[in-house]
Amino acid sequence: MLGFKPGNYSLYKTALTHRSIREGADENNERLEYLGDAVLSTIVADFLFKRYPYKEEGFLTEMRSKMVNRQQLNDIAVRMGLKKITLFNKMDGSLKVSQIFGNTLEALVGALYLDLGYKKTAKWVLENIILPHMFMDDLEHLEINHKNKLYGWANKNGIVLEFETINERLENGRRLFTVAAVLDGKNMGEGKAFNKKDASQIAAQIAVEKMGIINSDS
Repeated sequence: MLGFKPGNYSLYKTALTHRSIREGADENNERLEYLGDAVLSTIVADFLFKRYPYKEEGFLTEMRSKMVNRQQLNDIAVRMGLKKITLFNKMDGSLKVSQIFGNTLEALVGALYLDLGYKKTAKWVLENIILPHMFMDDLEHLEINHKNKLYGWANKNGIVLEFETINERLENGRRLFTVAAVLDGKNMGEGKAFNKKDASQIAAQIAVEKMGIINSDS
């Protein structure tokens, strides 16, 4: 699956071990998942920055969200065969249909980073995740409206959602807006962009991710 012989075998064993099998922080993949999530996000951000040199922050942020969202990564992990080799409690039926395999993929990226360093990990992610599984033309046209998702969730749960412009300043001759997603008076995420629409979408995305809202029916 990796295409090479691992240098630090125990790293990869840990990356493939779910906490339902091993509860110790140094024995399961949660710490590696945390690291891999950050590394993968950086690699994808770098890829998008170079692929779309004239696109604004809002577009890049939304594309990254489409590429590294939980469902997308879980589907890719299953196609790659990670479901077959991840160590988890198979007696727990809910785990078989959960998104733990996307988490395992992130943990695997974390293990790669520690074993190979950033440059080789970025090359591996490009060749094994982005190019074969993420079709950019399709993702460009895939609609992910975080504001609508957040509004739907708030309405269902009887929560007041407002988007407030909390700062506006000139930067390089352009107005930069900071917009906050406020739920029942609590600031749950802020976005910055050169127009309020993009800023509010970024704020909504941060709030959605922070609160773990999968879809409007959650």
